[in-house]
Amino acid sequence: MSAVEQTVANPMLSPRIEKVTINICTGKSGEILEKASKVLEQLTGQTPCQRSAKQTVRDWGVRKGEPIACIVTLRGEKAIDFLKRAFGAVGNKISASSFDKLGNVAFGIKEHIEIPGVRYDHNLGIFGMDVCVSFERLGYRLKRKRIKSKIGTKHMLTAKDTISLLTNQFKLEIVGSE
Repeated sequence: MSAVEQTVANPMLSPRIEKVTINICTGKSGEILEKASKVLEQLTGQTPCQRSAKQTVRDWGVRKGEPIACIVTLRGEKAIDFLKRAFGAVGNKISASSFDKLGNVAFGIKEHIEIPGVRYDHNLGIFGMDVCVSFERLGYRLKRKRIKSKIGTKHMLTAKDTISLLTNQFKLEIVGSE
């Protein structure tokens, strides 16, 4: 039985987008991080959070605790709208190796101006970003509750489930799939 037939037979098996996380790592704090935060805010309409370095790397001039990245998490309709634009930036193609065994996918955008509808601003510059998409099924909230439960292996998502969702919903082409 295919993933689409399973979804029709049992709505609990239909995958959905849990969240989309967009990350820009500048490697330095200061003005460049502020510009990256403005870019993320313009793209998503949300205020980004800053992330700090976990360790000191002297060769790169990074100190532990220094803010070096900014991140935004999108859920619901905002996530779907951003994904439509982000997939356009990569030509509606993603490598099959971008999927993990639980069906989540991550890809990079080399320049934020490749996203349709975004114009270059010489005051901000150009930034690349990482986009990570997490998927879930109904019933996954059990693992996030205070009393954690395990999800059965038959209910876990696979890469095939999310690939079929992305190809149907976003008309995405998976490169290098079997």
